[in-house]
Amino acid sequence: MINNITTMDTRPQMAVAKPTASVQNMGMPPILGFKTPPLKEKAKIQVKKVKRGDNLIIPGVIDDDYVDIVEEYVTIENNNQEQNFFANHINNPIKIKRKIKYLKNCYLIDFIQSPKPRCGLGTEAIKNLAEKAMFDPKAQGRIVTYSIPMIKEMSPALFFYKLGFRFTSPEANKYMEECLVKNIPDIPAQTGMMYLPKSKLHKLLRYGELF
Repeated sequence: MINNITTMDTRPQMAVAKPTASVQNMGMPPILGFKTPPLKEKAKIQVKKVKRGDNLIIPGVIDDDYVDIVEEYVTIENNNQEQNFFANHINNPIKIKRKIKYLKNCYLIDFIQSPKPRCGLGTEAIKNLAEKAMFDPKAQGRIVTYSIPMIKEMSPALFFYKLGFRFTSPEANKYMEECLVKNIPDIPAQTGMMYLPKSKLHKLLRYGELF
């Protein structure tokens, strides 16, 4: 009987790796370049809190929600001009009852400086402060400042006035209105205390610059 089966190769077979596409040959997405966005410039503003316990007396005209009005007796010493009026009290001091206005808790702007003039950075800083003051349960939106020009040629009064701040002096406010209407600079510079009324605060937060 003839065996038709040929001799089989019983040696172990080695697996042959099939060639694959090189990583370099594969389509790779382009590498995206990321740049750090430039830091946004900001106005430098220095603020401190004023407490009711500081007993700061406010002269002039200011909204009632900014002050505690307290009736106190004030001692007046006699002088030559008062002797005729207070003839019966020449040797004794006079006590007069007066209404004293003490500033409530609020934010006081010490100074503000913008790296670029007339580009809205100062306005943005004031708006951020106004929002912070509005949500402060003690300050309740109250912000005050003192208009004191650092140099003779520049006055912060018109900047603050355009944002809604008002002087405690009616005469100074009237002069500010004339400067705006006639488009003239604040010369001589108006100085004194300014505050942000509640009605102006809401407009500032809603619209930004009022002018």
